[in-house]
Amino acid sequence: MADKAPDPEALEKEIERTREELARTIDALADRVNPRNVAQRGVARLKQEAGQVASTVGAMVAPAHGEDGEPGQVDRRVVAVGVGAVVFVTVFVLWRRGRR
Repeated sequence: MADKAPDPEALEKEIERTREELARTIDALADRVNPRNVAQRGVARLKQEAGQVASTVGAMVAPAHGEDGEPGQVDRRVVAVGVGAVVFVTVFVLWRRGRR
């Protein structure tokens, strides 16, 4: 087997492609660990979880039907207190995890 000398132009192109790929990877990592972006993802996750909890609590609290056969009305204060309690507990748990 004869060893061929690598083409200098091909080597330069490969090095440039590798540099560009490395630059994209570094940019993606920097974006992922940026404190502002981390906080925004945490807030978005918290809002999503609070929304899911609110709909679950609303479904559990809402009576199936009112006296006249129509869908029942939910006491919004009860739901608000329940959602507030769940949000508080969620924030507290996430805060405790962050301190560890």
